[in-house]
Amino acid sequence: MDLRGKKAAIIGVGKTGRATARFLAGRGARLVLTDEKPAAAWGEAKLELEALPGEKTFAPYGPEALAGVDLVIPSPGVYPANPVLAEAIRREIPVLSEIELAWRFLKTPLTAVTGTNGKTTVTTLIGEMLRAAGIKAFVGGNIGTPLIEYVQGPQDADWAVAEISSFQLQWARDFHPRIAALLNVTYDHIDYHGSFAAYRESKERIFARQGAEDLAILNADEALTASLRERLAARTEVFSSLTPVTGGMFIEDEKLIRLGRSGEREEYPLAMIRIPGRHNLENVMAAVLAARSCGCPPNSVIGAVENFRGIAHRIEYAGEEDGVLYYDDSKGTNVGAVVRALESFSRPVVLLLGGRDKEGDFATLAPLIRERVREMVLFGEAREKINRLVGGEARTTLAATMKEAVAAARRLALPGDVVLLSPGCASFDEFTDYKERGRVFKEMVGK
Repeated sequence: MDLRGKKAAIIGVGKTGRATARFLAGRGARLVLTDEKPAAAWGEAKLELEALPGEKTFAPYGPEALAGVDLVIPSPGVYPANPVLAEAIRREIPVLSEIELAWRFLKTPLTAVTGTNGKTTVTTLIGEMLRAAGIKAFVGGNIGTPLIEYVQGPQDADWAVAEISSFQLQWARDFHPRIAALLNVTYDHIDYHGSFAAYRESKERIFARQGAEDLAILNADEALTASLRERLAARTEVFSSLTPVTGGMFIEDEKLIRLGRSGEREEYPLAMIRIPGRHNLENVMAAVLAARSCGCPPNSVIGAVENFRGIAHRIEYAGEEDGVLYYDDSKGTNVGAVVRALESFSRPVVLLLGGRDKEGDFATLAPLIRERVREMVLFGEAREKINRLVGGEARTTLAATMKEAVAAARRLALPGDVVLLSPGCASFDEFTDYKERGRVFKEMVGK
């Protein structure tokens, strides 16, 4: 793909947008940069972009940004209904996601991980397994370093391992990972995709260009995901926390078993897993299947899992006070994540739920709230909606902000309880992202 002289419009100048701009400028493209915020409010991002070589235009946020444009690259999270993007589609200007653009220049074999929940854990853990085996790995994508940034460098890793979101897959066309994993698909991002069917279709696009020489990793416990096994061109391996499977991994007694289609068998001790929850058994199995296919030996897999303590803001221990344990699950931004977090604890839970709604199906939480939640504190923009749907399932307190919710939880918690921040919502009503929300929660616990 020759980018010299091409006029490329980048919508959104966040981390990924700026990395994309650097990549395009380095290949002689002419840049058009636009964002919902006016250029005067971009701060250091504006200075960074101004320093790039070649022609660049800082365009107003509107259809005029598309004048003479050859291609459009939206940053992750730019909605399909975004007026600039919608106009580009109407004019039939090619739209490429950052991962699609990166893929066209990627020389390193790629393992790609998607799903509603667990993406970051699995992506990170695969990287740890490869490093434990002495296999050089780039780990990034939707977490950490964008894939386009790796492509700008020497590409000296043996494997690239990337977390891939549905937003990125929305505009993927030729994207073709050697190994692709779909961990799960639950109700999320309906505000972006418009329907659950469209959201699932976007996730499944990760397998679209795979062939018989590639590997697809699937969750056997989700009927719709498991059914892909009969429809994909790639060879498949599956994982299950509920039942034995052939050609994949399952739980047997106190072991994880990897059973090949021809009967070959590997065993891994369950005791190697130090992160809580059944969902993390599934995450480990998916990571093992990917890492083994990348050439990582079993002893390195075991060592990496034994040393893995999870990721920040995902059911992360935050402290203890007066016999009450506090856990930060700020990364739990959808209902499925709340389910996994609640299932991780046998103690009574004081649940902090709320933020900005993403059209989450909160009513499905009712049975689990009745079973495990002693007190519930609802906060943020979504508090009234959540209260209407599940407020009667446990004693419920409403708070305007997360800080007020944490203060209320401290008053309500009894010795032996778990105070769990698992919001089930986006953070943008109060915070820049889930990381800031989690940091504030942990700071409050620390004080």
